[in-house]
Amino acid sequence: MLTSVDRLLFVRRVPIFKELRDDFIVRLASVMNELSYPANYSIFKQGEEGQSLYIVVSGRVKVHIGETKLAEVEQGKYFGEMAVFDTEPRSASVTTLEPCECLELTQEQLYDAIEETPEIAVNIIRELSRLIRRLNDNMNGVNSKNR
Repeated sequence: MLTSVDRLLFVRRVPIFKELRDDFIVRLASVMNELSYPANYSIFKQGEEGQSLYIVVSGRVKVHIGETKLAEVEQGKYFGEMAVFDTEPRSASVTTLEPCECLELTQEQLYDAIEETPEIAVNIIRELSRLIRRLNDNMNGVNSKNR
């Protein structure tokens, strides 16, 4: 069981929440679910419906499509964020590499929070824009190397 201070610290590390006031973060963190998973456990599979974002409290997970590893997510990082913003199926699978503790934020909890504190929507837009820029930069780097 995480203390309220621990929850605050983990949620504060998520880029879309980092610019929010502490009182809002405390409220948001208090509604998040704490989940425990054993090693080699499939948290979700590509193609499944998803409505949650996860923050890794302890342990590590891999994000993958089939056997191809896309990323490794460790303590303090998050995954599954696209599912809280759209209604599309999961674009990849996530499997634990070791026993993991996670905080889960559902789409409903996030939307309730946005209704209460609209500034979070601006943070989300800003973070998604940064992600798109990084992807564009990566694509531009790949394209310039192939010329």
